[in-house]
Amino acid sequence: MREFGFELRLCARLEASGVPSVGDAGVVARQLGTSVHAAGGRIVDAVCVLPGPEFDARTDLTSETVPPAVLDADVPVGEYERVTRVFDGPPERARSLAERGADTGFLDVERRGGQTVVRQHARYPDWFGGLVGVENKPDLGRPGDLERQLRHDASLGVLDYAVVATESHVTRAHLNRFPDAVGVWRVDFDAADPIDVVREPEPLDSAGPGLEVLDSEPGKTDVRPVTAAEKARQRRRVAERAYGKGWRTYELPACARAARGSEADADALPFCAYKDRLVDPASECGADCPGYEPADAPDADLDAERERNTPWHADAGGRRRQSGLDQF
Repeated sequence: MREFGFELRLCARLEASGVPSVGDAGVVARQLGTSVHAAGGRIVDAVCVLPGPEFDARTDLTSETVPPAVLDADVPVGEYERVTRVFDGPPERARSLAERGADTGFLDVERRGGQTVVRQHARYPDWFGGLVGVENKPDLGRPGDLERQLRHDASLGVLDYAVVATESHVTRAHLNRFPDAVGVWRVDFDAADPIDVVREPEPLDSAGPGLEVLDSEPGKTDVRPVTAAEKARQRRRVAERAYGKGWRTYELPACARAARGSEADADALPFCAYKDRLVDPASECGADCPGYEPADAPDADLDAERERNTPWHADAGGRRRQSGLDQF
């Protein structure tokens, strides 16, 4: 199976049934960066955010990702304060950050006495209880950078658990090449229970300091220390990004051969009748495809499907979800 289709089907299963041997998946998202120092250096295929004690308060707060710079600032709750006292940098930056926070529904911004003032209308909740990263490798015979990626996850510890998901038969040699803490799932979507836990993941040290693998080559590995505080900020950033983004980040193809595919409780996956499989609309569909026939895309409301299948609320915080904000 192509990795994109494997990834979508697995996300649908995790959303519906939770993370095997770990717990419920309050949020499932795809393609999230976990690196602290190397921006974009480590992109995890799927991240499950485990619910924390105030998860319900987060679902009521806003449907969007709250920008990290907004959460890092000391914005008062309830009482208004001048944006230039809350956000570092020039006044233009302060006003811009305040407006970005207001666009998500997290901040209230007003003009008072000729000054722009800002407040949090609600306290930011303690809403996530852990992060589970899943690296999807349907074919272990084509591992790519899998071993380096897993070493990064295990040594950095931004994630609480790391897992490899595959369709391949998993041998002892495979297991020996992965860090001991990394779990392994063998996935068969035709089985009654599609996820077979070959090895359970062990908890990573997500609370303490870590080492980020920046580069690796035979005989040499470049690493950089990460403090516990830096890791905590990145964990919150990953959780927030996951909440605003989710995993339905595609559009159904505008093609007569396109249809709505299904897996678990999801029924709006991008299926191609010509290829007889799920496809990646961004890279596989269009005039270059020999099976392409221009037509309207199949009717699908991906936000409505997410809202129907998860605790996420599209209009949380009294703000209509704005197209494009999940690209932050």
